[in-house]
Amino acid sequence: MSMRRAAGIMALCALIGGAAGQEQATRALEDFEEHIPGTTVRFQMIAIPGGVLEKVGADGTRERIEIPPMWVSRTEVTWDLYDVYLYALDEPAGEGDGAISRPSKPYVPPDRGFGHSGFPAISMTRQAGERFCEWLTIRTGHKYRLPTSDEWEYFARAGSSGAYAFGDDASLLGQYAWFKGNTSYKTEPVARKKPNAWGLYDIHGNVAEWVMDPSEPRPIARGGAYLDDPEGLTFGAIKRQDFSWNASDPQIPKSTWWLSDCGFVGIRLVCEGPIRYGDDEPGEDGHGGR
Repeated sequence: MSMRRAAGIMALCALIGGAAGQEQATRALEDFEEHIPGTTVRFQMIAIPGGVLEKVGADGTRERIEIPPMWVSRTEVTWDLYDVYLYALDEPAGEGDGAISRPSKPYVPPDRGFGHSGFPAISMTRQAGERFCEWLTIRTGHKYRLPTSDEWEYFARAGSSGAYAFGDDASLLGQYAWFKGNTSYKTEPVARKKPNAWGLYDIHGNVAEWVMDPSEPRPIARGGAYLDDPEGLTFGAIKRQDFSWNASDPQIPKSTWWLSDCGFVGIRLVCEGPIRYGDDEPGEDGHGGR
């Protein structure tokens, strides 16, 4: 039995119809470029229309989940951006702000020698990913967070009802993804393969992406990674964190920031929109207008 069927779920995407769809059309989002104040770092956010994710269980039960419009990062978060958070490069002399929770400094190069600038940031825990989004929200004045599992599947599919964003033909995977069949067991620079229909790169492969799912007892990541075979990159495949992801960490308790034995998980961002501070808009420093 395939992993896709073992997951017991197929999903179909459809745009919301009727009056709701017309209302969304009049409030269409636009892509934008985000800038981290005090740095030269910029990244692209892609406007994703609202719609419906339809899940069909193994027993034939259907569930329709409405997904609101949002912005999603064009690529997985790269070291260029994550380094700003990790090393407090947005603060004078990298001193950091005591009000912002930042990761512990890694004992070894966190990129594991795979590559740095333009490569996806890896090995952070899901909790670290959440703290990163909180920092990004403070710095930019835009509400950033990790996607829910349903949101991830919706924007990853971009209307596809197949096993992949491009359909069911696994022979095409090399055009869209870095995986076991075309890598040297390492990450690759982002946005080198074809994007999905909504312009999102590396949805399949390169690194699996943290998502939020309260129904799961352990943190999960979706999309598959460079070490997976084609079946591991389908929409039915889910990576669930286990002890092996942090087995060699000598600390007691284990680090809440880094996964010492997991070089295949990273982050894709969701943005809900601007944050208002009382009646003021966020200031240029990203801390708000008041």
